[in-house]
Amino acid sequence: MREPTEILIERYKDQLFAIAFNICKNSADADDAVQDTFLQYHLTKKQFDNEQHIRAWLIRVAINKAKDITRSFWRQKSLPLDEYVETLAFETPEAENLFEQVLSLSEKYRIVIHLFYYEDYSVREIAKILKLTETNVKVRLSRGRKLLKDILKEEWNDDE
Repeated sequence: MREPTEILIERYKDQLFAIAFNICKNSADADDAVQDTFLQYHLTKKQFDNEQHIRAWLIRVAINKAKDITRSFWRQKSLPLDEYVETLAFETPEAENLFEQVLSLSEKYRIVIHLFYYEDYSVREIAKILKLTETNVKVRLSRGRKLLKDILKEEWNDDE
């Protein structure tokens, strides 16, 4: 199964951007990762089983492209996180704060939390995408939640 690249761009560009941004923490680098992902899809001759297979493949490639960018020699030292967060619309200030705290987590926790809560993937799907065991995904989710709880609890106590 092959879908036209243009259709997939319309369907997945925002989702892939969010995932890439989560890794790069920079909108320009996230854009590059997404563009490289679709270029790789367009050039590959791979046949896919179904729509879910294509989506998982795109996410996996986007994650790898974003990681490659963060490791590159030309990677900028500054991370304009505030610039990107200001462009997002949050329902409440608490939701914005939570998103910022998720972005502050280390990559291994940040990715699984983003895929689970913001992209609505199941533990099994995340395990397949990241090529981890389901147990490992559960551990990362649990540890990431604990870190978030500690950070948010600390902030809440500071407000008193």
